[in-house]
Amino acid sequence: MAKDVFDGLPYKLFLEEAEMPKAWYNLRADMKNKPAPLLNPATGKPATFEELASVFCDEGARQELDETTPWIAIPQPIRDFYRVYRPSPLIHAEFLEKLLGTPAKIFYKFEGSNTSGSHKLNSAAAQAYFAKQQGLKGVTTETGAGQWGTALAMACAFFGLDCQVYMVKVSYEQKPFRREVMHTYGAKVTASPSETTEVGRKILAEFPGTGGSLGCAISEAVEAARAQDGYRYVLGSVLNQVMLHQSIIGLETKSALDKYGIKPDIIIGCAGGGSNLGGLIAPFAGEKIRGEADYRLVAVEPASCPSLTRGKFAYDYCDTGKICPLAKMYTLGSGFMPAATHAGGLRYHGMSPVLSQLYHDGLMEACTVKQTEVFAAARDFARVEGILPAPESSHAIKAAIDEALKCKETGEEKVIVFGLTGTGYFDMKAYERFNKGEMEDHPLSDSDLEKSLSMLPQIG
Repeated sequence: MAKDVFDGLPYKLFLEEAEMPKAWYNLRADMKNKPAPLLNPATGKPATFEELASVFCDEGARQELDETTPWIAIPQPIRDFYRVYRPSPLIHAEFLEKLLGTPAKIFYKFEGSNTSGSHKLNSAAAQAYFAKQQGLKGVTTETGAGQWGTALAMACAFFGLDCQVYMVKVSYEQKPFRREVMHTYGAKVTASPSETTEVGRKILAEFPGTGGSLGCAISEAVEAARAQDGYRYVLGSVLNQVMLHQSIIGLETKSALDKYGIKPDIIIGCAGGGSNLGGLIAPFAGEKIRGEADYRLVAVEPASCPSLTRGKFAYDYCDTGKICPLAKMYTLGSGFMPAATHAGGLRYHGMSPVLSQLYHDGLMEACTVKQTEVFAAARDFARVEGILPAPESSHAIKAAIDEALKCKETGEEKVIVFGLTGTGYFDMKAYERFNKGEMEDHPLSDSDLEKSLSMLPQIG
């Protein structure tokens, strides 16, 4: 790209409020190979609207099944809520570029400028609104690091819904302030696995002293929703409807780049369940599928929980308790438990079916990084860019730095865009361990992986 494109470029590439997207983009409508359908675990057949609506709110179930409508209008009340913190800025990381001495141009989409501290509020607002419109009393959910639980608590407070959160126990204990933000917004927060549900008691009996997992917390949240009239379960990642809501990230990013005449070469996102990555790359992947443009789309996952790079593309349960629909995805097995000392987040055992299909078809690539490297990248970024990044986001920062250093070696002036999903101000215990030199890497062993994958359901 010509150097004069960047002359006089502002530090923050803002969109005006009027330029905020009015519709979500449904990438599945353009995918030639559609993600495989969710299966009812009792019948082994594709889940119907009625079956999904018994777990999710009605509009969520409709969006989950819609693979033909490319654009779905964002209801005005949701857009009104979005205006509190959107459009979010696309920032030119010129100080990081100078630190690295790279000819590459680096930009990051910053999703941390709201009280939840992350991108999760984009889907929380939508799901809370749809639940309220349906006349439901409340919703249940799980949360790992706490961003999703915080976001849902905020959205439920705004739309007037009860909110019950099952928080992975290790995070519940390590992040008391995140827990208290949820309490402040009126949510009930329970450490998972717990004694309050049948599946929680079963998991505790099988894994005494466990720090929990997202799969455990999902099972408890689904059971709690089914046990209460007027309640539904909502999920913060993985599902098609969540990918849809998060597409606003990528739509804003592409609009800002287009506005300033910039074409990215590499687009990078951290990958756990896939919500922020799927949202960031959605419009770019659509162009790639339609043959209109080409980009390198890169998923970055932790070495401790590498579902794309070391998992199996197969049908698996979305939860440890095996009560949710089955999804065809890259998975480490629903019984997988990441090490309790893994502090970098992204702890889910599977990957979004949409992203799994893109990866399987060669439209997206993936890499893994170790958590000590991730926190080193976070430290370097914070010192020059002035934002303390979430550990999850820092996986993308690490990969972006690696790509920029490759450009330094080759002299190429590539444009790198990554997602900064949120801030790390509730992750100070993890930062403390890193700063004291007490943090260790915990790559997944072959034996643990084989054990977990051996328990996959035998389907198709």
